[in-house]
Amino acid sequence: MDTTESWSTEEAALGQALIRQGQLTDKELTRLDRMRRSQSGGDPLALLLLNLGMISERELARTLAELNGLPLTDSEQYPDAPPLEQALSYRFLKEHHLVPLRQDGDGLVLAMVDPGDDFALRAMAMMCRRPVRPQVGVSSEIAAAIERLYGEGQSKMGDILSAVQQEEETEESIAQLKDMASEAPVIRLVNLIIQKAVDLRASDIHVEPFENRLKIRYRIDGVLQEGEAPPVNMSPAIISRIKIMARLNIAERRLPQDGRIELKIQGMELDIRVSTVPTMHGESLVMRLLNRESVVLDFDALGFAAETKARLQQVLKIPHGMLMVTGPTGSGKTTTLYTALNQLNTTERKLITVEDPVEYQLEGVNQIQVKPSIGLSFASALRSIVRQDPDVIMVGEMRDLETARICVQSALTGHLVLSTLHTNDAASSVTRLLEMGVEDYLLTSTLNAVIGQRLVRILCPHCKEGYQPLPELVRELKLAPLATGGPIRLFRPVGCARCAGTGYHGRLAIQELLIMNDDIRKLVLGHADAGKIQDAAIRHGMRTMYGDGLHKALQGITHVEEVIRVTQEA
Repeated sequence: MDTTESWSTEEAALGQALIRQGQLTDKELTRLDRMRRSQSGGDPLALLLLNLGMISERELARTLAELNGLPLTDSEQYPDAPPLEQALSYRFLKEHHLVPLRQDGDGLVLAMVDPGDDFALRAMAMMCRRPVRPQVGVSSEIAAAIERLYGEGQSKMGDILSAVQQEEETEESIAQLKDMASEAPVIRLVNLIIQKAVDLRASDIHVEPFENRLKIRYRIDGVLQEGEAPPVNMSPAIISRIKIMARLNIAERRLPQDGRIELKIQGMELDIRVSTVPTMHGESLVMRLLNRESVVLDFDALGFAAETKARLQQVLKIPHGMLMVTGPTGSGKTTTLYTALNQLNTTERKLITVEDPVEYQLEGVNQIQVKPSIGLSFASALRSIVRQDPDVIMVGEMRDLETARICVQSALTGHLVLSTLHTNDAASSVTRLLEMGVEDYLLTSTLNAVIGQRLVRILCPHCKEGYQPLPELVRELKLAPLATGGPIRLFRPVGCARCAGTGYHGRLAIQELLIMNDDIRKLVLGHADAGKIQDAAIRHGMRTMYGDGLHKALQGITHVEEVIRVTQEA
């Protein structure tokens, strides 16, 4: 029997195109076919793929546009007001996932998720009494336009909540909580919260219950933004649902817990780290979203300047010693270490990491997850892996003197050790290790270099605005020596539909690379302060994080206020 007999010609062509692109496998297409045939009047293939999260909305739209030779609708093409005078059925538009865009001399232009929906095209032509021309649109953008133009202004969350019976908040039993967390509206709410985070490119979701309201906040490009939230009496059910997904104990609400969710949304493999802590009004819960496919292990993509990258690659060629990466939590330290590991990952080298947690899985690298509850700490794991004959060792974080000493000993015995430390800048890392109790003569023998870094937001390329700064600002920020000739020009955020009005889209790192040399070693042996060590590094060619940020501001990559915001401590 033909495994795809339920597909139309257009759907079969879409399935084969997605298989060629590696977005879908033959087995997955066969499984979808079985699912479709088990339903009476099942959804078209395009909607099945979207509903099951097997492909991203934009990737599906792009493929359909290419297959059908149709334009892909840009987000700015959706109208501010309905283009037709006659009333259209809100239910019909929602069911067939289409919305009118504009009228012109040739008829009516429609944005559709599935341009092969002949019934919908004929119905719209009869309803409007004019020819229709389809374009391919992104599902979420079409849904938002339908709601705005023809709906009652009710959001997806409001739509779900209207089906939920609102009851007075009571102290729920564990059995009741489990039942509530397993109900369809609660499952849809949690899926919607995670889906929205993916759409917004959020790195974290904060679920915070307060006395009279539940807060849902998303960290986007390092800054928290509040989102739409369900009523406070749904807090226990929503938090319990997330705890069930993360395999946590929903009966334990007095102690912090940590868990993990592996999820596929819009064709993306998501690894979600879940952390709960008890608060006055319930459990506060944070989900950190790690998209395995979006991480780019490339120094250029991370924001390394050409000169800094060249100097770092020379350091990585040294077969033994220590390379440290420093900065606050969430400054991209682990990604920088993974990029260095990726470069060192050859068949001639054995690489072992000790991490808490293992954020991304790297092919060819032996990664160990720390488990303090069973006695597997950084120090105990390090003592064991030195006997595994590694060439390169990565330690997630130097948290104590014992770990630091084992790292130093490993570097002395011919291993290359990579690790992170929480300090404000590169020079402070050297003094911090001395303060922890690492002997100065051992540190000077083993430390090769320290990278200090922060993350700055990237200006939206579609709406950033150039301007000429005032002479006073040029003098205060010392911009004149950095200019390459001609008038000094900076750029500022404006805000548009593509960046959700923030003026920023994405982040990249600004770095400083302190390489140990004889002058710095003498200062370390003399226990000099961080300021003197930094001055010596600058004399030997180190560009500071602040200086690197100003270079990127002059190139129009970021805003000068962003640079000042993230480097004021350093």
